[in-house]
Amino acid sequence: MSTQEETRKLMAKERQHQEHLQENMLNRAVEELETHTIEETTEKSRELIARQRQQDKNLEENMLSRATEEIN
Repeated sequence: MSTQEETRKLMAKERQHQEHLQENMLNRAVEELETHTIEETTEKSRELIARQRQQDKNLEENMLSRATEEIN
C-alpha cells in the first residue's frame, strides 16, 4: 500500500470520527433542549393551575359574600 493510500484511509477515518463526534454532540444538545422544554412547560402548567385555583377560590368567596349580603 502506498503512502498516499494510507494517508487517504487515515484522513477518511478521521473524517468519520469527526462526523461521529458532531452527531453525538447534536444528539446531546437535542436531548437537553427537549428536557429543558418539558420541564419549563411543566412548571408553567403548574403556575397556571395554581392561578386558576386562586381565581376560582376568589370567585366563590365573592359569590358567598354577595349571597350573605342579600340574605341580611
